[in-house]
Amino acid sequence: MRVLMLSDVYFPRVNGVSTSISSFRSVLGQLGVSSTLLAPAYPQHNDSNDAQQQIVRVPGHYLPFDPEDRLMRRRALREQLRQLDPDSYDLIHIQTPFAAHYAGVALARRYGKPVLSTYHTLFAEYIHCYAPWLPSSLGRKLAQGLSRRQCNAVDTVIAPSRIMYDTLRSYGIQSHIEVIPTGLPLAQFAHGDGARFRQQHGIAAKRPVALYVGRVAHEKNLPLLLQMMQLLHSRQPDLLLVIAGEGPALPGLQRQVEKLGLQQQVSF
Repeated sequence: MRVLMLSDVYFPRVNGVSTSISSFRSVLGQLGVSSTLLAPAYPQHNDSNDAQQQIVRVPGHYLPFDPEDRLMRRRALREQLRQLDPDSYDLIHIQTPFAAHYAGVALARRYGKPVLSTYHTLFAEYIHCYAPWLPSSLGRKLAQGLSRRQCNAVDTVIAPSRIMYDTLRSYGIQSHIEVIPTGLPLAQFAHGDGARFRQQHGIAAKRPVALYVGRVAHEKNLPLLLQMMQLLHSRQPDLLLVIAGEGPALPGLQRQVEKLGLQQQVSF
């Protein structure tokens, strides 16, 4: 089986979508499923391994409001798709709801291919963080409507959790939804050295640690962890929360730690 994946984001842009795509492509390869990924090109990216990994890069536009990302250029995207011979693929898999979505749906209709989409992020719940000028209720309604139209345009939607499944159904999405959790490549963590990590970061050997590793973005709902630390402080005052990652929500989260007086309980 051959799968053509389209995404508006991929490494070297580090986030959960890039990681999920990489993990699933690796497992699909082990199962004998071949996949080609169409993704944006990034400045200073070394693309020497892209051909071997069946990654096709598309030139993109710089986004002033989101400088880490690139919006794939429509003409370049169409040209790359023509060169790939879409009719030779068995399935179109869309990973993101921007240029990749519309190109993937159009491609599937033109060539009569089944098309599915992975719904990674509940944008409706966090759109107010990225568009604070938009009334939250209106922004949520617009995001839900867009998600409903996009998901109903594909044959199957992949949701990473049952909670997301239920939320998408509440939006009025009628397409088939399959729950497939995003797994972790446990082998990558087999050689971790906890003692050395503690020593490097000045954490006592016996101090209990709660760890978050990931992108520090609004949709991760990290303020919930700070509220948790407040509740746990009286029960286990020596508990330390380590937040390892970068992202747009980091400055606000650091300010919240100071406001709550958790500087000794939270480390970035």
